[in-house]
Amino acid sequence: MIKIKINNKVVEVEEGTSVMKAAQQMGFEIPNMCWHDELEHFTSCMLCMVKDKKNGRLFPSCSVKSVDGMEISTDDQEIADSRKTALELLLSEHVGDCEGPCQIACPAHMDIPRMNRLIAVGKFDEALAVVKRDIALPAVLGRICPAPCEGACHRKTVDEPVSICLLKRIVGDDGVEPTVPEVDKTGKKVAVIGAGPAGLAAAYYMQLKGIDVTLFDKNEKAGGLLRTELSEEVLPMDVLDGEIEAILKTGAEFRGGESIGVAQFNQLKKDFDAVVLACGTVTDDSEKYELKAGPKGIVADRNTYQTSDEKVFAIGNVLRSSRLAIRSVGQGKEVAFSVMQFLAGQEIKGEPRLFNSRFGKMVKEEFTEYLKESVEGKRRIPEQGKNAGFTREEAIAEAKRCLHCDCRAIDDCKLREYSDQYQVDQKRFKTSERRKITKEINHDLVVYEPQKCIKCGICVRLTGKYQEKFGFSFIGRGFDVEIGVPFNEDLKKGLTETARKVAEGCPTGAISLKDVISTTEKEKSVDKKIEEK
Repeated sequence: MIKIKINNKVVEVEEGTSVMKAAQQMGFEIPNMCWHDELEHFTSCMLCMVKDKKNGRLFPSCSVKSVDGMEISTDDQEIADSRKTALELLLSEHVGDCEGPCQIACPAHMDIPRMNRLIAVGKFDEALAVVKRDIALPAVLGRICPAPCEGACHRKTVDEPVSICLLKRIVGDDGVEPTVPEVDKTGKKVAVIGAGPAGLAAAYYMQLKGIDVTLFDKNEKAGGLLRTELSEEVLPMDVLDGEIEAILKTGAEFRGGESIGVAQFNQLKKDFDAVVLACGTVTDDSEKYELKAGPKGIVADRNTYQTSDEKVFAIGNVLRSSRLAIRSVGQGKEVAFSVMQFLAGQEIKGEPRLFNSRFGKMVKEEFTEYLKESVEGKRRIPEQGKNAGFTREEAIAEAKRCLHCDCRAIDDCKLREYSDQYQVDQKRFKTSERRKITKEINHDLVVYEPQKCIKCGICVRLTGKYQEKFGFSFIGRGFDVEIGVPFNEDLKKGLTETARKVAEGCPTGAISLKDVISTTEKEKSVDKKIEEK
């Protein structure tokens, strides 16, 4: 046994142990992308750099063996800068979107591609659970949303965008309401003034975080402008009432017929731990509640929605008049993060956003590649008319038109996770022309997207270890090297036994399982990453 010091802590390890493994034994996590527990080191990503404190040199911890008396630092500014540069070099050749353009365009940031995949295989209940993670009123918005997501849909470059709103509508109409999860109560109380789309969404997501919410509204019934400004033909009241009922089932209390003036507002600030203003367009000074205001409404931080009073948050039309209900619903979800952070005494940052790789516009040569995972044909029109909406069969057929622009590894991609951690600039080493996207989908279990590959060699080494007849190999030399099945054989012949293991070992979304991802452990893992930010 030998002794080395890592981050000023002494550890005994066997001679020949890599510095990476020694650090792991002590609980120090060193970022890596080419390391695999079953394989010998490869040293390609250069992300695991650490520093020899005796001479100040950086070296890759995966390949250097521990030497008695070593003193190692795993984290300082020079090391962080080195890792950031390594990531930016990897991203310079990486072509792929983490999130689909439809999700980015959605004001509520709803995971539209995941919803589409679930609908396409008839999993309407699971699709509703996905939608309600971001949109508290899916059946309502499926009828009235102007669909900015469809304007960003890559499918429109091929022919016509996917009918996302109608798909969301049938999920809201037909899907079984997800069970409200049991959460630990925070013991905190929040008053929400206004029970329109913004206030209802805020109440829903705060209740899911263990906060007790009371909704106040001047009208006897909740719904705001959704109830008073829309016709029964556009939005049937039973649909609105059903979604409000689902929100109140989380435990939120509704008090209708209560107008909140300045005196009542000040009392609410005393009685509750925080107040959320969602009471609609400001029409006179009494509705500003002595908060800082501008010509359009109450002034609040654009990321956190906190007002000039740290205990008060503002969302929806109280900030500026808008008829876009999806924006109000999105703000309701987002403010729940800010309120939770405020109540916990944390720095108020609002809803965290993870790093998002984007490749830009799809070019004509890529249409065929994306259509491999889709179906031909223009968007479907409901046979009974738009007001009637899709049948289940029509919805399944329309959902299959989705091009799957997002990444299947969105929830567990190391490249995304570390790029977010080190706040990288994807365009720092941008080349003059990006590579064209290709997809290999002729395998029963996996999809291979070479342009997402970082040449870590894990797939090459795994297929070699398990003695695949063809496996994967490095093809070419220098900057033009690629990974693929040798002798121009197809993916099926390359991965006869190891497809699942290779997909699980891939640090990016280059090789991914085809399985439909549902609302299970993968989503919980990304939720945990977001909460930790």
